[in-house]
Amino acid sequence: MPFKRLILASELLSVLLVLPAYALTPVSGRNGMVASSEPLASQAGVEILQAGGNAVDAAVAVGFALAVTFPRAGNLGGGGFMLIRMNNGQPIVVDYREQAPAASTRDMFQDGRGKLVPHASTIGARAVGTPGTVMGLAMAEEKYGRLGLARVMAPAIRLARDGFTVSDSFAESIRSERSLLEKFDGTRRIFLRSGRLYQPGDVFRQPDLARTLANIAKHGPQAFYSGAPAKAIVATMQKYNGLITHDDLEQYQAKLRAPLLGHFRGFDILSAPPPSAGGTLLIEMLNILDPLDLSAPNSYPSIHLLAEAMRRAYADRATYLGDADFSKVPVAGLTSPRYAAKLREEILAAPPDAPIRAGDPQSFESNATTHFSVVDAEGNAVANTYTLNGWFGCGVTVEGAGFLLNNEMDDFTTKPGSPNLFGLVQGEANAIAPRKRPLSSMTPTIVLSDGKVRLVLGSPGGSTITNTVLQVLLNVLVYKMDVLQAVASPRFHDQWSPDLLSLEREGFSSDTIKMLQKAGYPVNFRDNMGDCEVIEIDSQSGWRFGASDPRGDGKAVGY
Repeated sequence: MPFKRLILASELLSVLLVLPAYALTPVSGRNGMVASSEPLASQAGVEILQAGGNAVDAAVAVGFALAVTFPRAGNLGGGGFMLIRMNNGQPIVVDYREQAPAASTRDMFQDGRGKLVPHASTIGARAVGTPGTVMGLAMAEEKYGRLGLARVMAPAIRLARDGFTVSDSFAESIRSERSLLEKFDGTRRIFLRSGRLYQPGDVFRQPDLARTLANIAKHGPQAFYSGAPAKAIVATMQKYNGLITHDDLEQYQAKLRAPLLGHFRGFDILSAPPPSAGGTLLIEMLNILDPLDLSAPNSYPSIHLLAEAMRRAYADRATYLGDADFSKVPVAGLTSPRYAAKLREEILAAPPDAPIRAGDPQSFESNATTHFSVVDAEGNAVANTYTLNGWFGCGVTVEGAGFLLNNEMDDFTTKPGSPNLFGLVQGEANAIAPRKRPLSSMTPTIVLSDGKVRLVLGSPGGSTITNTVLQVLLNVLVYKMDVLQAVASPRFHDQWSPDLLSLEREGFSSDTIKMLQKAGYPVNFRDNMGDCEVIEIDSQSGWRFGASDPRGDGKAVGY
């Protein structure tokens, strides 16, 4: 969803790419590091680390702070996945993905003739899935943090109550989405000041949100799911014809899941399992690429091999991926090295313009989003990706509680064969059903080397998320870039349907583009992809190196 600030970020990226190597210097820290999409939220995480908190404490602080300072994606009214790897070697994923309300139906966004109703799954209260963020962050804090919810939420409460200075990008994001935000009373009052738009340098205070956060900090997540915020959610649903009820909120549970484990050139790869498709696709693509000579970064041979891996993985996504609690998802087959070998043979034998279909992983069975990364002094690590789906979600603010709601129902298969907000065509496994969790592209990832954390990374970007993580990971592990060079490098994306090879406008040579087009790739160009937040730990010195993507306005902060 490009706007002026993103275009400026693209120009900045092109400058970074031609700067001498010494100018591309990651942020360093001996003890801890936080990298997020918003500087105040990163600082909140470091504040908690310096107060004696661990990586989980800091991650929860960042999550709640982003709900205040980065409302187009940071949230209380959305959901996501937190990948935790404690220094005792135990990894876990907290799945706090949203759920379809109990009253949801398979064809709820279609009219009587079976046609999709325009914007029904993206704008307004019927687009909202039962939020999971508060339950997920609170569960992570209770099980793996040590300071307690009240302490780690203190920075967010302070930022909401006292306010913060509006940045250029914050003001521009509101202006760019004015047509959505003005549709709903509570949203219009808070974010548009009933027509007096916020300007850079203004102070943005959110007293309703401060009260909601204080209520959660004092009484725990049950305050959100059965207390005053819950009543406000239901009242807002009733006002705007939404489906979420008190029962939907009270029954919601975050879930602990085992992360997926893959292997690539001696590294162990931890990532999110279904209902995220991200980890499955990442490991599938890494398996395909593992033995191949990837040539120079962003050269024709490299782009060709990666694009072909992307096309096949996304074809499988459309066919097989969904909520594994509701349907059989062949994760073991999709992530099998033997299955990858079969796909690799196809890539090496077929021309680029050959049609791609979903493979058959069954026979290989053996059994607007934002991301932040945190590492503490003890080596505990968190990769967290959470979302409202589209920027500012469905546009509805919970009246009296001060937070925006998601439009995650669009991440289901609203109609087989019809693309969602991000152009993804999805399959039967992801059909709408009551209390089901929609498929996600979120790919929070931790890379291990000899049993120790080497990289922590993830990104927003809808359907481009997994391919962003793939390219940044390869830039560090294969091409030996430092983390800032790795995130500044230009990106490309292919998701099989539509079968287009999308390149960022800056950073690719004209000769490479001509070779791709001559080979038969339908090339198009787009503005920036992703906003990767990454931390690397040097195995020799133990120093932490952080980078926030220059495409955004985030910041890595270390100490």
